[in-house]
Amino acid sequence: MRWQVRLLLVSGRKSRARDCLTRRLMALPDDRYALSSLAVLQAGQGDRAGAVQTLEHLVRVAPSLATAWFNLGFLLEAQDRLEDAVAAFRRATDIQPDLDRAWYGLGLCLIRLRRFDEAVEALRRNTALQPMSPFGWYQLARVHADRQEPEEARRIIRHLRGFEPKVAAQLERETGLGLLAAPGTEPLACH
Repeated sequence: MRWQVRLLLVSGRKSRARDCLTRRLMALPDDRYALSSLAVLQAGQGDRAGAVQTLEHLVRVAPSLATAWFNLGFLLEAQDRLEDAVAAFRRATDIQPDLDRAWYGLGLCLIRLRRFDEAVEALRRNTALQPMSPFGWYQLARVHADRQEPEEARRIIRHLRGFEPKVAAQLERETGLGLLAAPGTEPLACH
């Protein structure tokens, strides 16, 4: 069945692949591969509610599957079900503490819920796991700027300059937190 679904997907026949997965689930309602694959197809075809329902079934069947909890959190966040998304992301990080995407998703949800202390912790975990990815650093700097902690935000901007100068410049523009230039030179312009 897996090869059949893959072949259908490669050939662009998503509806047929979905039908194949649905038939498989009629015979074996708790098939983890079929549930996971169906959720991906549902989400890709715009059926987020169906994908959430499928993923909720999957995490009941396989409660220790961190990626399923992550995917569920991602879709719940997209539906503005933030508290539910936080719970799903936390479950994912409990199961797999090195799942950097779950820490990032958790941080974003917590920001939207204005739970900044918790967001800082989640984003710090994300940046520790993905130190060269600018996304967590960017959000962490924004939280510090919003919390009126300009020195922490500047520290992150300095860090980003070392590997993502465009992101650092964007943060400077958005926050108004320009960095001071080296002694004896003009300060950087703040926009």
